[in-house]
Amino acid sequence: MAVYTRHLPQWKQDEVEEVKKNVQEYALIGIIDTFGIPASQFQQIRRNLKERAIIKVMRNTLIEHAFSDLGGAYDDLKEHITGHSALIFTNDNPFRLFKSLEQTKTKRAAKAGEIAPEDIVVQKGATSFKPGPIVSELQQAGIPATIDGGKVKIRETKTVVKAGEVIDRKKAGVLSKLDVKPMDVGLSLFVALYQDELYLPDVLGIDETEYYNKLVLAVQQAFNLSVNAAYPTAFTMETILAKAFREARSLGIEAAIYEKDVIDGIIAKAYRQMNTIKVLVE
Repeated sequence: MAVYTRHLPQWKQDEVEEVKKNVQEYALIGIIDTFGIPASQFQQIRRNLKERAIIKVMRNTLIEHAFSDLGGAYDDLKEHITGHSALIFTNDNPFRLFKSLEQTKTKRAAKAGEIAPEDIVVQKGATSFKPGPIVSELQQAGIPATIDGGKVKIRETKTVVKAGEVIDRKKAGVLSKLDVKPMDVGLSLFVALYQDELYLPDVLGIDETEYYNKLVLAVQQAFNLSVNAAYPTAFTMETILAKAFREARSLGIEAAIYEKDVIDGIIAKAYRQMNTIKVLVE
């Protein structure tokens, strides 16, 4: 038994040993954030993932004990433990796991004191509210409002809270009334350890459409470079030969080289030139 856990009560030692056992059985271990997730939603997520991953909720101190026992790269995981951490084990790669967890998220209204995860924008236009105190509430929250046709109308699109700012009580109340739900509810992957490498959200959060478009562009540019540089590959040889043929034919026509493959082009060029001169002299 490791020195870090031998003084613990047996039930805690069992918890730590379970973590160490799962580390041996699964390719990836991750630390997830469970803050603010209703119990019913958490259990549903757990059920949805049970074929691919297991989630272990335990005290942070026991997680730290397990990582200390394991040592090496697991020691680096300890700095990512927060007040609402849990462990997830899977054989998925970290990118697939991150995407799966992001898909579990839903939206909810903001609470006073929370940090805006992104710019919170209220769009201009009519609301369902009748004239009353709501106009003053909107204006106090920095949202220009007026009365139009017996309804409260927001005069212009407004960024109410910028990303990273604290959402105060007045703005939280107004946003809730406007049914603006900027906060994500779901499991967030703080960090994943996979094949002795740590993966953080800024690496895992790939925009797949953007990535695909960049990959397509790179392939197109590489193809064009190969063709224009006459660098033959299995993918570009046919295009290089076709380009060479077109250029040779064009040269033959311009230089009036009487070859069977270009004579028709030479005659066509001469015919066009004749018609041009004809128009000019008539």
